[in-house]
Amino acid sequence: MTNQTVGDISEGALLERIFPRLEPRTPIVGPGDDAAVIAAPDKRTVISIDTLVQDQDFRLSWSSGYGSTGFDVGWKSAAQNLSDINAMGATPTSLVVSLTLPASTPVAWVEDLADGLSAAIRRLGATGCSIVGGDLGRGNEIVVTAAVTGDLEGRNPVLRSGASVGELIAVGGNLGYAAAGLAILEDSRSEAALPASLRSLTQSQSRPWPPLKLGPAASAAGATAMMDISDGLVRDGQRLATASGVALDYNGGALGNFADKLCEAANHLGINAMDWVLGGGEDHGLLACFPRGATLPEGFAAIGSVAEGSGVTMDGSPLEQSGWDHFQR
Repeated sequence: MTNQTVGDISEGALLERIFPRLEPRTPIVGPGDDAAVIAAPDKRTVISIDTLVQDQDFRLSWSSGYGSTGFDVGWKSAAQNLSDINAMGATPTSLVVSLTLPASTPVAWVEDLADGLSAAIRRLGATGCSIVGGDLGRGNEIVVTAAVTGDLEGRNPVLRSGASVGELIAVGGNLGYAAAGLAILEDSRSEAALPASLRSLTQSQSRPWPPLKLGPAASAAGATAMMDISDGLVRDGQRLATASGVALDYNGGALGNFADKLCEAANHLGINAMDWVLGGGEDHGLLACFPRGATLPEGFAAIGSVAEGSGVTMDGSPLEQSGWDHFQR
């Protein structure tokens, strides 16, 4: 059958279609048993878990006419989980995935999702990471939950709570690109009618590219605090500030450099590009603090300084709360 759905075949048959696409490399015991066995060279394991829910974290059909592919969703699931390990200064080692699928889900879409998971791990540079197992279940909507482990390789984890007054604040990776892509996907005008330069931004939302080399590099360079920017520079900055008992003061000119790169899309949609820079998080860049005078690793840009007090400001003025909250819109 060429148009099979997951309701047309058994769980075992679906797993047989998925397993060859996962490219297992590192486990001692991988998919097929009740649990995987993985090596833990550092004797400390970093672990994180994240979930993508249909119509909450992705849509199969967008207002622009774009349809999310299984590859998109698989890639995004891998990317956001790998980014959390990166933000601790660790290196990803294994991934397990739980899929909840309606019976009407095309088998080909699920195969495409498995391909997206594997491709993201490979292309994002998580060469020591492998998909080692997971679970399948039936439900009313597609839900993808992935848990990832990481190895510190002898380094100390970089926490959110280590920032001190006077330190530099820096960002590794992009700001605002995924938010711009989301705005394009949600725009009622056809994506196909957009200039190619703007259509490419949708990939930043559908297939983000976290800078996985920068987490360990920041740790080696002496980063005192760090976190993944998943919910926006303001909201996540507030979290880091609270954990460290300090204030973060962003430099408007430095952030303006990020906004300038998004002017064409902002003008097209009638949106202030700075809103994307401050409130968009799904590029999965890194927000980090470094001792003043430290040499920032290549790929980081200074955006401000740590100050006394609490909260997040820009050039000394308080910033309105923005960014993603799972229970508020």
